[in-house]
Amino acid sequence: MKKINLVLIFCFACFLTNAQTLYSTNNGQVSFYSDAPLEDIQAVNKTVASIINADNNEIAVQMRITDFDFPNKLMQEHFNENYLESEKYPTGVFKGKFKEALDLKTVGTYKATAEGTMTIHGVTKSVSIPGTIVSNGNQLKLDFKFPIKLEDYKIDIPTIVFNKIAEVVDVTGSMTLIKK
Repeated sequence: MKKINLVLIFCFACFLTNAQTLYSTNNGQVSFYSDAPLEDIQAVNKTVASIINADNNEIAVQMRITDFDFPNKLMQEHFNENYLESEKYPTGVFKGKFKEALDLKTVGTYKATAEGTMTIHGVTKSVSIPGTIVSNGNQLKLDFKFPIKLEDYKIDIPTIVFNKIAEVVDVTGSMTLIKK
């Protein structure tokens, strides 16, 4: 836990130089949904940390994998122990920048695509994540949805449960970031 907090503090400190316009949250929400022939799987994490630097359009998102909550606790246990190996790989991280020239300090609704790297299960991949940002000047409402292919992050699906877990899961996020 201390290690995760140190990483967050370091990431946030990188943004804090030169009196920049920052928006942040520690209670963003990210969920995923797996539509498989035998069973649908879904989980939600409501303690996602994120920061956006409105001056240079950089974004960072970090979450603890064990904070995903499942309706079925046995699924949650298998997710953490067998698939995501949460003790070995405790966090998921995205670091990137919006590819569009956005003025997030100005009130409005913006279509945006964050391009950067995502690290899950110890694997870092380049990704492009489409979303929408609504700014009222003092806060940003960020919504996004994108697919993740499990094999891209070396998440193995045992053949015994192959029909219960989709090879591609849909990830959805929603967070309100407050100006600091």
